[in-house]
Amino acid sequence: MSLGTDRRIFIRDLRLQVSIGIHDFEKEEPQTVVTNVDLLLGLAEAAHGDRIANVLNYDVVHDGIVALAKSRHFNLQEALVDAILELCLAQPGVIEARVSTEKPDVYKDCRVGYEAVRRRTAG
Repeated sequence: MSLGTDRRIFIRDLRLQVSIGIHDFEKEEPQTVVTNVDLLLGLAEAAHGDRIANVLNYDVVHDGIVALAKSRHFNLQEALVDAILELCLAQPGVIEARVSTEKPDVYKDCRVGYEAVRRRTAG
C-alpha cells in the first residue's frame, strides 16, 4: 500500500514595506506588513530527483511577493492577499495557497491581519 504525502513550501514572517491603507495618514508612507504563505504542492513534486528544475523554486514566490508589494497602493489587506494568492496559484504544481498578512503597528496590544485560502480550480 502506498501512502500519499502532502508537500508544502512556506514563507514565514516576510516583512515588507507596503503602501497600504484607506486613511490619509496611511497613504503618506509605507507600512510594515508581515506576510505568511503556505503552498500545498501536487504529487509531481514528489519526483524531484534532487534537482531544482523539478520543484517549485521558492525564490520565484518570494521575489514575486516583494515586487507585488512595491507595485502599487493597496487600500485593503484583503486586496494584497488576493494578489498574492493569484501569484502563488499561477506557479506550476501549486494546488492550494494560504496567505496571511498582518499590520503589526496598528495597535500596541495586538496584531491585526487577514488570511485567505484558495485552491486551484480544475480546468
